[in-house]
Amino acid sequence: MLWKKGRRSDNVVDAQDGASGGGGGGFRIGGKGLSLGGVVLIVAFGLLTGQDPMQILGQLAGQMEQQSTSVSPQTRQAPAANDPQTDFVRAILGDTEDTWRAIFAQSGRQYKDPTLVLFRGRVQSACGLASSASGPFYCPADQQVYLDLDFFREMSQRFKAAGDFAQAYVIAHEVGHHVQTLLGISAKIQTARQQGQRMEGSNGLLVRQELQADCLAGVWAWHAQKRLNWLEPGDIEEALTAANAIGDDRLQQQSQGRVVPDSFTHGTSAQRVRWFKTGFAQGQINQCDTFAAKSL
Repeated sequence: MLWKKGRRSDNVVDAQDGASGGGGGGFRIGGKGLSLGGVVLIVAFGLLTGQDPMQILGQLAGQMEQQSTSVSPQTRQAPAANDPQTDFVRAILGDTEDTWRAIFAQSGRQYKDPTLVLFRGRVQSACGLASSASGPFYCPADQQVYLDLDFFREMSQRFKAAGDFAQAYVIAHEVGHHVQTLLGISAKIQTARQQGQRMEGSNGLLVRQELQADCLAGVWAWHAQKRLNWLEPGDIEEALTAANAIGDDRLQQQSQGRVVPDSFTHGTSAQRVRWFKTGFAQGQINQCDTFAAKSL
């Protein structure tokens, strides 16, 4: 992938130093460690009141960890200019901005650029505290994409999905969720959740939402290629390999030895590949209506 052709976005911020959080030292409150005597008092209080002392300690641990790992705006800065990885992220995000600005303008809308936050380990977003174990994610509450660059190494080592276009697909997928937010789709999903509608499952709303984001990533890829001609032989296969590697069925089979369709949240490997290819076939956003599709 000739990604250096892409325009660099100015909407990438680096919170990797601020997100590392506190390490060691046991429980911490307000910058002070909770002493062994304090632990004993909590255990005694729990026994006297009939509460589980470990549950109390666990709740305290969660509160302390959130305090120690929150990333405030003051800890965010522009990414290093000479770092190839952040330069790549800026190039891909910049091209998604160019693509979606043009697509929105065609329908009389204005595209609002998201911010992409680079973090390491843990990060505090408007959607709550998250760790790198959850993978890249988009938070509609603050309209920001969150990415731990170590995920790209995990893609290569764990999922056998290496390559720069595979990484570009991941970023474009999360930007696809931002597009859904701007179009009002995310709000409708949230309303359905509050009304008690089923989210999970092979035909659930979460699966349809994720597959649509895959399709929107394909739409971006089509327009980017038409504009920049930056794809090389094997690049599309890289994206399809990544989509195939992170399907619900494959991940469940690897982690628990069986597939449970009722718990699907992202779609099967075949579905993820299909919807990316659907978006990439013609670059038409109206081909990405997974919510109306009878068959995913």
